[in-house]
Formats: sequence, structure tokens, C-alpha cells
Amino acid sequence: MGNITNFGAFVDLGIKENGLIHLSQMADRYISDPSEVVSIHQHITVKVLSIDKERKRIQLTLKGIE
Repeated sequence: MGNITNFGAFVDLGIKENGLIHLSQMADRYISDPSEVVSIHQHITVKVLSIDKERKRIQLTLKGIE
């Protein structure tokens, strides 16, 4: 886990670009603070939602991960 912001968290995927888990993709329930679910330097398993090559963005989710 990389940087945590008020809108989500950036994940170091081991490649040039980091992935983003938006706040709405962190849990099946409502959360107001990403720190409720993740912490800095935590190792997590995520699922890739989309990759935007032009904008160099990778969207991730924690939903549905067991």
C-alpha cells in the first residue's frame, strides 16, 4: 500500500504506475475514511477494474476479494 488520500489509496503494483482504489471500491459498506480499511505498507490483494493506457491510470477494487 502506498499513499492514502481522502478519496482513496494508491497501491504499488511493482510497475511504473501505481493503481488507485477509489473510496467507493474499498468496501461493500459505506466508509468515510480509507484508513478504516487499509494502512500504509499493508500488503493486500486487489482486482483490476480497468486500465487506461492514454491517461496512465489503473483502477482497482477490494470488493469481491476473499
